[in-house]
Parts: sequence; C-alpha cells; structure tokens
Amino acid sequence: MSSETPTDPSIGQEPVQYDEGYGIEIGVGPHPEPWPSGEPYDPELLAGGDRRNVVDRYRYWTREAIVADLDTRRHDFHVAVENWGHDFNIGSVVRTANAFLAKEIHIVGRRRWNRRGAMVTDRYQHVRHHPDTESLTAWAAAEGLPIIGIDNLPGAVPLERTELPRRCVLLFGQEGPGLTEEARKHASMVCSIAQFGSTRSINAGAAAAIAMHAWVQRYADIPDPGR
Repeated sequence: MSSETPTDPSIGQEPVQYDEGYGIEIGVGPHPEPWPSGEPYDPELLAGGDRRNVVDRYRYWTREAIVADLDTRRHDFHVAVENWGHDFNIGSVVRTANAFLAKEIHIVGRRRWNRRGAMVTDRYQHVRHHPDTESLTAWAAAEGLPIIGIDNLPGAVPLERTELPRRCVLLFGQEGPGLTEEARKHASMVCSIAQFGSTRSINAGAAAAIAMHAWVQRYADIPDPGR
C-alpha cells in the first residue's frame, strides 16, 4: 500500500502548496518567534509559512504528523473509484473522501489518475491500487467488507431509504458510463440517488459526495457547534 501514486506526465505535476499556480495566496505566513516546539511541527513551514489545504489545527505540522493524527480517528468506510480513462472527477472524489475521513481510497484500473482536482489531499490519505474489480473484490472479501455500488441503474435501491453498512466499500464509476458491468456483478448491492429534474444523471463527483455524506449522517460523531 502506498500513499504516493505516480503522476501522469500528460496531466502535469501537482503543486507543492495548495495555491501554487492559482494566483491567490491562502493559509498563513511565517510563524512569529518564538516558534512552538514539539514533534508535529515542520521547521521549514514555521520559517516560510504554510499555504497548504489543511484545517487550522494542522498549520505548520509535518505531513507525517497530520497523517498519524488522522489515522487515530478515520471512519469505517472505504472509497473505491474506477479509473479506465483518466476521469477528471477522480480528484474530486478523493478530495471529498479526505473531507469525510474515509479509511482508504482505492483506485481500480489504471494506476495513474488525474490528481489535479484532489488539491493535494491525497497526501493525507492511504491510497491503494487494484488492477481490476476482481482484485478489489478479493481484498474486500478478505477484510469482511461488502462493496456498495453507487449508480442509478435498473434494480438499484434508493440510497435515501437504505441503511449503509458501517464497514463497507463505496464503489463509484466514471463520469458518463458509470459503473462497469464487471463492477455491478461484484457489488453486494447498488444504491441510486433520487433525482427529480430532467437530467439523466448527476456529476460523478457530486454523487460520491452525497453517498459519503449519507454514511456520515448515520455513523459519524458530529461535533456540537463551537467545538
């Protein structure tokens, strides 16, 4: 397992800091002296500033310290996404998986994926690659995790009326074709998202966010306001 996934040269290199190449600075500048001491802090960030896409509690922390802290409280759901054609939505799915603190992210198909939309959040997640759906299924079975497909397909059960398992893998297809036939065969069940307009489907990244939030609403410890 590796949290470092190779970057496709055709896509371009990811930014070192969140705002690199965007023209707008975010985050904080150099920390005023005296600097805080302790293992989490990165001397280079303290000296030069921290413009990463992280919440305030992690400002000036090393990446390793942030990952270690997140590992103490990750949720019990995994996110898997099919990658057969460098779908630009994968980055958005990864970013949302980080926001909802998924246990792991699984890339199914091509190893290299479009990371731009992730806004560097994949650095704080555990990313696992599976060459095909069968290998994902074998891994999930060994871990005792049912695979829940998310797609508006004939026979799918409404997500709004379904209680997702606490421990599971949420599997998403690509923009346009959705879940492959192979993925549908390996899923324990497929959940659809209710729609009421004229469009045939919603954006794959949006669908992933809705499904993850459904899990969060059911199982996550939601902090009280002001905490």
